[in-house]
Amino acid sequence: MAVKLHAAEVTGLEGEMIDVEVDYSRGLRSFTIVGLADKAVDEAKERISYAIKNIGLKPPHKQNQRVIVSLAPADIKKEGTGFDLSIALGYILASKQARFETRDKIFLGELALDGTLRPIKGILALAKKSKREGFKEMFVPLGNGREAAVMEGITVYEAKSLSNILAHLRGEVMLSGLPKTRLEIKDHVHPSDLRDIIGQETAKRALTIAAAGGHNLLMTGPPGTGKTLLARALPSILPPLSYEEILEVTTIHSVAGLLDEPFATKRPFRNPHHTASYVALVGGGAWPRPGEITLAHRGVLFCDEFPEFERRVIEALRQPLEDGFITVSRSRGTVRFPARFMLIAAMNPCPCGNLGSKTKMCLCTPASLFRYQRKISGPIADRIDLWMEVGQIEHEKLGQKSQTTPSQEIRQKVIQARTIQNERFGGKNILANSELGIRELEKFAPLSAPARNILNQAAKHMDLSPRAYHRVIKISRTIADLEGEDHIKEDHLMEALQYRPRNSL
Repeated sequence: MAVKLHAAEVTGLEGEMIDVEVDYSRGLRSFTIVGLADKAVDEAKERISYAIKNIGLKPPHKQNQRVIVSLAPADIKKEGTGFDLSIALGYILASKQARFETRDKIFLGELALDGTLRPIKGILALAKKSKREGFKEMFVPLGNGREAAVMEGITVYEAKSLSNILAHLRGEVMLSGLPKTRLEIKDHVHPSDLRDIIGQETAKRALTIAAAGGHNLLMTGPPGTGKTLLARALPSILPPLSYEEILEVTTIHSVAGLLDEPFATKRPFRNPHHTASYVALVGGGAWPRPGEITLAHRGVLFCDEFPEFERRVIEALRQPLEDGFITVSRSRGTVRFPARFMLIAAMNPCPCGNLGSKTKMCLCTPASLFRYQRKISGPIADRIDLWMEVGQIEHEKLGQKSQTTPSQEIRQKVIQARTIQNERFGGKNILANSELGIRELEKFAPLSAPARNILNQAAKHMDLSPRAYHRVIKISRTIADLEGEDHIKEDHLMEALQYRPRNSL
């Protein structure tokens, strides 16, 4: 007689319910798993057999037993080790070594050979799906429970071993359902502080505007002027994640197996090396997995030595910078990953880094300089809101004490600006000025006639594209929010125009 239990797996960033059907009969010994299972799932046969043996029950690899496991739907690829627990319980139930109810229950976990349970990836996404499908109880390994228990309406049981779960299902030693996890949004200590950086006040102002409105920023300047230090100090002035953002970021990092704690409570800061491949940045694989731009969702993607990235890697940023998501299509499936991040890029003015220097000679040929600057195409340049030149610092100033306001004080101004934006956009799924569309700009960032005249004249003189034109308005709206102004004034617009590139990049 066949029995059916329920498990789940992660597809993209979403959970997918899987029915685990187990049939047991007498006959020539065999243990078969069907349903488009990968190597890890197929190897579960050995883990399950020895785990069941080591808790004192009759294992599937005994003689004169035919065991078949069907994972349905059969046309969905089954990956990972999360099916071990449900398959083991299905065999125990089918072989009549125990009797228990499986209705409205879902079982997830990897088995060790001694019957203990190991945590699995993506448990939050699986808990969300289980709740939507109407399951009442969820059994997970020790270490996964707190993450799963954040979901309302489903009772989560955390167990150390297969024996613990069997004892609970039999009614012998009952497990206690975990209390609902309460997220504590707290401040984090950042290793970098803007106060520690000497000079570069204009660049710090640009960072503040970028943080307040979620804008993209490119810094250009000679080597050693502090571009990387400035970028690494950016997280110290960013506002804390909201409850919804914590769940978003935690789901992504849980699926990727990058969680150090049960929840991701600080904004991501991803810094891929310039040799990173296209797939590493965008995501993909035979069965698409999130890449760096998705891991930076609701945080920062810092690309140091920006022109040194492969051309197609840079061009792949077009869609996510514009839409806030990326669609990865492969022969076995198409997945849409969220990618609402701040791009912070840094580059030298030329390959040798000395272009424009007063003390060093640039050794680059015109051809190499042209190739270097052309790595940043017009469409990518159009999607960068703020352009900032980070110049050399006089040596005499390096020994002086920094007069910059500490990051904590700047962060409070950024939080106030974000609060203004949240109140302005309440209920519209817009979290920052950088996410405004053209229709929202007309409503939330109107310009007075004199301001519009200034912008139109500047747009003609600077040959701004329509996209760049609207981005100047978004930056002006952010500057006004930092100043606590309800309306965009001419000086806000003039400052925003200063952050457009001054060359032909």
